[in-house]
Amino acid sequence: MLESFGARRVVALSSTSRFTKQSGQGSDDPAEHLIAQKLADAEEQFQTWAEGCGIEWVILRPTLIYGMGQDKNVCELARFIRRFRFFPVLGEAKGLRQPIHAEGVAQACLSVLESPIAVNRAYNIAGGETLEYKEMVSRVFEALNLPKRLIKVPLFAFRLAVLILRSWPRYLHLSASMAMRMNRDMDFDCEDAAHDFGFSPRPFLLTRIDLPS
Repeated sequence: MLESFGARRVVALSSTSRFTKQSGQGSDDPAEHLIAQKLADAEEQFQTWAEGCGIEWVILRPTLIYGMGQDKNVCELARFIRRFRFFPVLGEAKGLRQPIHAEGVAQACLSVLESPIAVNRAYNIAGGETLEYKEMVSRVFEALNLPKRLIKVPLFAFRLAVLILRSWPRYLHLSASMAMRMNRDMDFDCEDAAHDFGFSPRPFLLTRIDLPS
């Protein structure tokens, strides 16, 4: 279809999960390893197709996306906090995060389409603020106008809680590896994106529209 419409440049969204969920990068979950491998394979297939058709290609890899009350990252945190009035953390939960708003991702797609130098390259794109995991969760409490209650929970308790929660379809995606990552840095350098297409995202600011209804 893209070929028949005469596409000259195509921007594809991947994810930094390609790196953070790899085997040997702190995840012991085979399902997450499969996700990382699928992302890597899809990027390679996209690049091969584009080059074979003489089409310029760009791959954008966002970090943790939030916004518009429809994401599965911050919104899931908000739903849990709203329901249980607390949030469990493993250890100090000091792993670094860079949440990026959905509008920032959309703007990056538009900007890279118009850039004369952002061609046949992949870019990691992140939010405009780097903060610890526990601070990210604290801001969700603030946005919900609820008192902050972070409760330290040992890993065995996390594993048990995940087994229980997975009995509900909404929580089938949960794994104990998510708790392990609370203390692992997942931040990325976006200098190339800033230089090549003026990428300048907003800090992590939650508004009412960004929370689930």
